[in-house]
Amino acid sequence: MQEKKSHYNFEEYDDPSLYDGENESYTSDIPLLLKWASLTKGAIIDIACGTGRATIPLARQGHHIIGVDVHKGMLDEARRKFSDLHLEIDWVQQDCMDLNLKIRADFIYTVGNSFQHFLTNEEQDKLLDSVSRHLNSDGIFIFGTRFPGAEELVSTGTEEFWQTYEDAESKLQVDVFCISSYDPISQIQHNTTIRKYKNEAGEEVKEKKTEISLRYVFPREMERLLSMNGFKVLNVYGDWNENPLTGESKEMVYVCQKAGGNQ
Repeated sequence: MQEKKSHYNFEEYDDPSLYDGENESYTSDIPLLLKWASLTKGAIIDIACGTGRATIPLARQGHHIIGVDVHKGMLDEARRKFSDLHLEIDWVQQDCMDLNLKIRADFIYTVGNSFQHFLTNEEQDKLLDSVSRHLNSDGIFIFGTRFPGAEELVSTGTEEFWQTYEDAESKLQVDVFCISSYDPISQIQHNTTIRKYKNEAGEEVKEKKTEISLRYVFPREMERLLSMNGFKVLNVYGDWNENPLTGESKEMVYVCQKAGGNQ
């Protein structure tokens, strides 16, 4: 199966308001980010910031945040939400694999399982190199990614129900389904997300499909990947509440430190 390059993996994000409707209420990662932000001096860099789901809450606590994303539409939505807020945020459109921010930080993070969008070994290395170049020595990098458990990687080829929510604009009920196909050689899961819009009578009035591909990394593989790119793993958790990583975990949350003296 041919790998899909991450630069062409944006279909899920072409409608920022749709993305917010499904994801903006998620806040489980914010407390851990605030914990480390409180120990940080200077600007904090939010990589693949999207529409600012995590950027804005940290800025509300008085932190200067640089939100970086390659997707113009997501950044435009972030700026729109930010426009009436008196917060210290700089929104920057750049490729996270080739950052050039003219600044170094003590703390960089990326959330929303964004690490999975870097589909090849080369892309993962470029991302981590970008992070390292923008971190001060002993700086902290935090990110999360889905745990490659057996249930996560099972490919049934059938529609599986994910969630229901109300679309903010149309006020229609949206039932969200997903069809997944996992390639064990590339470790990439190809997903089709199907959104079925229903009126008050429960009649389907619209259907929208989007495609996205996600790379899975196994724990021992991740340890080696981070070490080879100059990072020391301080902690790895099974969720953002700092619970231990187990075989039953749904995600992996890494707190890493740039090796001292690695400029």
